[in-house]
Amino acid sequence: MTKDEVLNRLKEGNKRFTADKKESKLQDKSRREELTKGQSPYAIVLSCADSRVVPELAFDSGLGELFTVRVAGNVANSSSIASIEYAVAHLGTEIILVMGHESCGAVNAAMGGGDNGYNLNHLLSHIAPAIAASGKDAPVADVVKKNAELTAEELKTRSTIIREAAESGKVKIVPAYYNLDSGKVDFL
Repeated sequence: MTKDEVLNRLKEGNKRFTADKKESKLQDKSRREELTKGQSPYAIVLSCADSRVVPELAFDSGLGELFTVRVAGNVANSSSIASIEYAVAHLGTEIILVMGHESCGAVNAAMGGGDNGYNLNHLLSHIAPAIAASGKDAPVADVVKKNAELTAEELKTRSTIIREAAESGKVKIVPAYYNLDSGKVDFL
């Protein structure tokens, strides 16, 4: 599939999901057996760890179709970047979707500030640039969208593998926003 075909496949899957007409294909024993030989996911999704946001469901995809990396706030930390590098360099995946979502708790926590302990403070520090770029009184949704956009850019600045793949046209990075109430994904 071309990159545009992959994006269209994600959009069509999301339309089925929001219309409650999921096909739920590629989720049976034969698919599991097929995947023991290897994987070739058509898209990488860097998404929040929030239990309400499940990329495989939101895009009506089956086993082996999405390489999903989940971390609170869909941030580009060393582990999430390394996981994405693996899919780009070793699986040949050409679309990276960075998906934030409505009412993100990590973004809310980052906006609220305060001491959340060493580990959570470190994670939330990745969201600080989106807060600064959005303005002090910006709505959470605006900060979430800005965070997805900045994280998409950060993947290129912090990873030679991803940057070179993007600059050569091998990989396309797309920010997105998941609406909790409808399940609709807005491609930013």
